Amino acid sequence: MLRLSSLFALQDAAPAVVPADTAWMLVATALVLLMTPALAFFYGGLVRSKNLLNTMMMSFVALGIVGVVWALLAYSLAFGEGNAWIGGTANALLNGVGLEAKGTLPHVLFMAYQGTFAIITAALISGALVERMRFGPYLAFIVCWTLLVYAPVAHWVWGGGWLMSRGVLDFAGGTVVHINAGVSALVAAVVLGQRKDYSRQAILPHNVPFTLLGAGLLWFGWFGFNGGSALAANELAALAFTNTFFAPMATLVVWVLLDYLRTGRATAVGGATGIVVGLVAITPAAGFVRPLSALVIGAIAALPSYFAIVLRSRTRLDDSLDVFAGHGVGGLTGALLTGVFAEKAWNAAGNDGLLAGNAAQLGLQALGAASAILYAALMTYAILKLLSAVTALRAAPRTEGVGMDVSQHGEEAYASGEGSILVIPDSGPAGAPAPALTPQAAAR
Repeated sequence: MLRLSSLFALQDAAPAVVPADTAWMLVATALVLLMTPALAFFYGGLVRSKNLLNTMMMSFVALGIVGVVWALLAYSLAFGEGNAWIGGTANALLNGVGLEAKGTLPHVLFMAYQGTFAIITAALISGALVERMRFGPYLAFIVCWTLLVYAPVAHWVWGGGWLMSRGVLDFAGGTVVHINAGVSALVAAVVLGQRKDYSRQAILPHNVPFTLLGAGLLWFGWFGFNGGSALAANELAALAFTNTFFAPMATLVVWVLLDYLRTGRATAVGGATGIVVGLVAITPAAGFVRPLSALVIGAIAALPSYFAIVLRSRTRLDDSLDVFAGHGVGGLTGALLTGVFAEKAWNAAGNDGLLAGNAAQLGLQALGAASAILYAALMTYAILKLLSAVTALRAAPRTEGVGMDVSQHGEEAYASGEGSILVIPDSGPAGAPAPALTPQAAAR
């Protein structure tokens, strides 16, 4: 997202709300909000039917809990006046966030748009936690993570922090959203450990059409994610929109070809994954590169993410839905390629990259990525370890075997018959004896 000093200078020079910009950003905010339910469908189709509701709820609940945390404190920490490392508390409880101009937008709309980014970033991590993490500890985790990881990194890159002042480019969240979430997902997968059935039996997607639907809706919402990051209805928004149009197309083509060369088949799950990886990769570059460069970025991005998934499948790492390979590796690829293909001719507020004669920009991009990787990894590990000291993060093995839907939510995604369902009260630490099954009336 474009949070460069030169843009702030332009905004400060004309502190008036522009109706056209406001109209576009209202639409963009709604588009990005849609991405979280879209993610729920994308992830939901990839898990077993007994865990569908729990997986989707991990995304849907972020709409509520992260949104509230954003309004109460996280927005102020990310975008409030502070120092190079963190914003202040001046805007806590939305104090001072009203109808006054923030650039050319009402401040309240700017805040809401940024909130949609925080929501989906937290939800992305859930793909590494599905089918085994208890719902209560998950809620506590995303609250802590939003405050302690997302808000500081957003401030570094977009809110006037130290990476922004150094000139690190991240138009719409390659570092703040995708590297941040991808690395955190990897750490969470390591801390939680494998699902009880992992490497013992095939764990197959139960509804691939859900995953395709989710990918399509994510692409639709991503036009608000990237196009809206211009914060105006202008040429820059059109550039980001067009690049978001082209990059996933190239990734999809390369991904399908890789599938054909490796297995002789083009899978639907692979195609959906390729689309998302292309969207991830173009996100940091969307407003800094020309459309032909977006095609190249999309094509290149397929390679590291594809082979990261292949490699992960041969290990004992249970990153359930390959969040790190898709978002972590894809975000890193896009962040670095931004430093290669960026051109000031297409965005005067940006900078030239390696191919335009400025090799230093690639170094800056690497600095931004490395900083986010190190910080997110350490903080995510610390948050999970602290939570595990006071509560069990995982469901008991028997509960996990029956499925997380009934145990965590008292519901089934696909009811077969009438009467009652068997609800297992969630027990304590993993490995503890499971309590007897208790029949409860189902509300059907």
